[in-house]
Amino acid sequence: MPIDARDIEALIRASFPQAKITVQGDDGQHFAAEVVDESFRGMNRVQQQRAVYAALKGKMDGAQGELHALALTTRAPE
Repeated sequence: MPIDARDIEALIRASFPQAKITVQGDDGQHFAAEVVDESFRGMNRVQQQRAVYAALKGKMDGAQGELHALALTTRAPE
């Protein structure tokens, strides 16, 4: 079953309930997401992105993952 932008946003929002989240993409495999959350303050970019990937609960794992590609932008609010 293909995943859609709303599914991805819901997975991320479960771990980052106060975040500003924007997810784009409509082919069921390739998406871009921006996540802006206060919890990222003091983290480097790799740490921020690992936290978001963990929130996806394995949806990107291996060839059988539902989500093929996610261009991810993360930051703390300004």
